[in-house]
Amino acid sequence: MTTPPPDLDPAVLDFYELGQEQQRLADPRRSIEYLRTMDVLERHLPPAPARILDIGGGPGRYALALASAGHRVTLLDPVPLHVQQAQAASAATRPLEAAHTGDARNLPQPDDSFDAVLLLGPLYHLPNADDRARAWAEAARVLRPGGVAVAAGASRYYTSWEMLAAGKLDLPGALDAALGHLRTGRHDNPGRDPRLWTTAYFHDPHELAAEAAAAHLGVRALLPVEGPVKLIPGIGGMLQDPARREEILHLLRLHEGHPSVLGLTEHVLVVAGTARPGRP
Repeated sequence: MTTPPPDLDPAVLDFYELGQEQQRLADPRRSIEYLRTMDVLERHLPPAPARILDIGGGPGRYALALASAGHRVTLLDPVPLHVQQAQAASAATRPLEAAHTGDARNLPQPDDSFDAVLLLGPLYHLPNADDRARAWAEAARVLRPGGVAVAAGASRYYTSWEMLAAGKLDLPGALDAALGHLRTGRHDNPGRDPRLWTTAYFHDPHELAAEAAAAHLGVRALLPVEGPVKLIPGIGGMLQDPARREEILHLLRLHEGHPSVLGLTEHVLVVAGTARPGRP
């Protein structure tokens, strides 16, 4: 299937059909998001060859890396362009088990069919709480007993500083959008300026954990991804130096257990899981 879900927000589809997502994490400054997320996944996912469902997996950056590590990965994304890009990359190098369009709120997969589920994109494009609850419920449904879910949220307390550092607060509507994040978490971009992203939701970090718990998943960890690292001048160059990159990742691991860091990170990861057989 290569058509988007019928109720996908047109603004979200239009933004991602611009094709920018495939190269976004390759940007030196943004690469810390990928490096840290992979670091967390390597520590919390089941050993290969686990069956993994990457919901909202985009062009496949994480899915392909996990497939290369020996996992059996299925990718699902609502944007046809992303699925086509993932399929092409998979055919060229690291084969996925499948890649197709679909909706996080209505998964086609059967119950108890995956060892792990990733929600690294869908939750911050579902501004409605009921829609996020449906996505969580679906993720829990397809997880096997003892399975693990890893989900990302965009933090509402970081975005103002990112917009300031990137010189975006002077763009039309930017300040109102930033204030809206703080009041309600919702982000709207009526002018569809791609520099101001697209329709989104910014979580309070503890709200993200509460959503997982409401889906009857046991929360195992709530972790900052980048911390304040992206705000450091010259961070892109530092991350291209292997020794300095490892120092940065080590420092972020040391800080990840401190709740205060959750207030100043662009992304937050919650790691949650289903009960194992015979355990409550």
